[in-house]
Amino acid sequence: MPRTRPRSDLRHVVVGCGGLGSAAAYWLSRAVGGRVLALERHGLGHDHGASQDHSRIIRYAQHQDAYAALARDAYATWRDVERVSGQTLVTETGGLIIEDVEARQGLTTGGRDIGGYAAVADRHDVDFELLDARAVQRRWPQFRLAGTEEAMYQRRTGIVDAARATATHLALARGHGAEIREHSPVRALRPTAGHVEVVLDDEVIRAERVVVTADARTNEVLDGLYEIPLTVTQEQVTYYATPNLLDFSPARFPVFMWHGADNFYGFPVYGEVATKLGQHMGGHEVTADSRTYEPDPLRRKRQEEFLAEHVPGFGGPELHTKTCLYTIPPDQHYVIDTVPGEPRVAVGVGAGHAFKFASLIGRILAELATTGSSRHPIGTFALDRPALTDPSWGRAFHV
Repeated sequence: MPRTRPRSDLRHVVVGCGGLGSAAAYWLSRAVGGRVLALERHGLGHDHGASQDHSRIIRYAQHQDAYAALARDAYATWRDVERVSGQTLVTETGGLIIEDVEARQGLTTGGRDIGGYAAVADRHDVDFELLDARAVQRRWPQFRLAGTEEAMYQRRTGIVDAARATATHLALARGHGAEIREHSPVRALRPTAGHVEVVLDDEVIRAERVVVTADARTNEVLDGLYEIPLTVTQEQVTYYATPNLLDFSPARFPVFMWHGADNFYGFPVYGEVATKLGQHMGGHEVTADSRTYEPDPLRRKRQEEFLAEHVPGFGGPELHTKTCLYTIPPDQHYVIDTVPGEPRVAVGVGAGHAFKFASLIGRILAELATTGSSRHPIGTFALDRPALTDPSWGRAFHV
């Protein structure tokens, strides 16, 4: 029977220390000092979830207003963390969104086309350039295009160093007095009249507030308290030991997203002495326990064929392929909210595309935990939205 250890000085518990949880731990500890405990099921920096690896895309260019409305504050929040830590977490490379118009004829894009991106950018006063295929190739001859593609370039797009950002948040949280505990799986949350009990294998911790950022294990942690309809998929990225290091350096080659029959995203040489490419979505459904760490050879082949046709110098010997998990609500939007009927428990789910906003989301979760509300526009990400409460809603994944 786990022992109950009253801790009158402990105000907030964070469950999960990945991208969102580490940020929540930092922003909470910055607000309330040492009255924060962050619990991680695995070792810190593990590769069992969604927050490992070097690079994630950060961008002002969005195809949905809910995300464009957060972008400026996301950049400002990362700058704040860089300022207090002395760490470089964001590297701006510029970013290209390329649409293979011909390949996407007849497909429902849901605004994920150049026109959709441009319209949202205009509404949110984001500068951008529209380019045809010839203009793209003049500026970046690394691309091979058919001539019918359309593109949008945004100069502030770049890379967030995921592993470094997570480690930085946790180090800063410790500096504010937070306790960070590894290998501490949470088995249950039990609300009582005066607190929330956080049940571990050998201890029950009494918390005033709890922030759940457990990604693929969110419903396990919330079991009996709330259930969110979530789909977990196993995705992967590949690093290629390109011989063309200068051509694909961050100074000469942008982060890019390719919208075609399949959707890909790519990075210049960063983190490893290699380029990096992934296919957006499309991985097979798994659970946190059933997932494997074996790459899908079909996706590997698909990526190689794409590179051979469109960015031939990007490739090279495969350095390694890494797998990760996406945890996705039916509408593919984040979850950032307190549990209906239990406002002492806040939940963050990144939907497979949250790291660019990770520090800001952690800050918002800290606001929810300390004040019960946030000044940021997060209504789209509420737990009581139809996509999460209406069983007939279905799925709207953009793949």
